Amino acid sequence: MTRFPFAFSPAYRAASLPFGVLPGTAWAEVEDDELRCRFGIWRLCTPLSNIASAQRSGGFSFVKAAGPARLSLADRGVTFATNGDDAVCLRFHEPVKAIDPTGLLRHPGATLTVADPDAFLAAVGMA
Repeated sequence: MTRFPFAFSPAYRAASLPFGVLPGTAWAEVEDDELRCRFGIWRLCTPLSNIASAQRSGGFSFVKAAGPARLSLADRGVTFATNGDDAVCLRFHEPVKAIDPTGLLRHPGATLTVADPDAFLAAVGMA
């Protein structure tokens, strides 16, 4: 199992704190054939075979990304952001649950601000 911590900028860390998103509660793990993410109270879990594509991204607006897990109204993607500068955007073959614990709302993609995006991309087989 390889754990990838999230990279916190000071402003995002302050905005995330009220939602329980801390260095100890924000990470992505890759083990065998599965990706597991935790972002405070939110979770995402999917087989690695469900990842259709992955790429680096960044330049997020603080207002649109900081704080709790975020839902994109444009494409229903989920964002787990702890900085606005550097992230990995994943696209899934089959949408996954993350924000809604009932699973009725599913996400076709996820953005994760892991501290080492290149190593994370290699671990999920998308380098």
